[in-house]
Amino acid sequence: MTAALYPCRITHVRGGPAGRAFRYRSYLWLVDTDDLPPVPRWLRPFATFRAADHLGNPAAGIRANVDAYLSRHGIDLGGGRVLMLGQARVLGHVFNPLTVYWCHRADGTLAAVLAEVHNTYRQRHAYLLCPDASGRAEADKDFYVSPFLPPTGRYRMRLPEPAGSLRLSVTFCAGDRPLLAATVTGTRRACTPWRLLGYAVRYPWVTAQVSLLIRGQGIRLAARGAPVYSRPAHRPQEGVR
Repeated sequence: MTAALYPCRITHVRGGPAGRAFRYRSYLWLVDTDDLPPVPRWLRPFATFRAADHLGNPAAGIRANVDAYLSRHGIDLGGGRVLMLGQARVLGHVFNPLTVYWCHRADGTLAAVLAEVHNTYRQRHAYLLCPDASGRAEADKDFYVSPFLPPTGRYRMRLPEPAGSLRLSVTFCAGDRPLLAATVTGTRRACTPWRLLGYAVRYPWVTAQVSLLIRGQGIRLAARGAPVYSRPAHRPQEGVR
């Protein structure tokens, strides 16, 4: 199978008066958008990749939508490779709080990184980033992700392309105050049918679990008296539905 799996630990640390930390284990896929893994028929309920689950036109392919988005921002990869890190659809359900695309030019150099964020209201937004050599980038917040975070602020991200290990971090700051820090750490594993089956058993219906965990944490934050910020009207990006 032409992909890699990263069993990983995901940690959220929240600052402020209702500070709280939680962590959970999961697994993520790293796939080439031009060469999505040919999952055996008997395993497809546990791993399906659909354009409709990501940015752009659901009738087009994932790679075509990435190219179209970059083109609107004046970036042409010239056929270079695009790697995508995220969750597959499992048992008919998918939820990707963050999908990352590493977009390379034909000569192999990194042209851009897309950080596609999904919230629990079935909305999504893509941030176009130009990280430095260590994978660091910043972006103003432009998308509502949680009722317990201010509507404005800035993200500080570290998104180096995964190799043998996976080490990503996103910190949300309001002014100079870090309010939320999320990290993802894991180790690369070759994708085989039996390994995928093992993860499906170890993390049953993993995408639904992630949705429930996030909602459960929201209930706990509300119980602790965390301030609530109203959700503004969503303004979809061009090409991101």
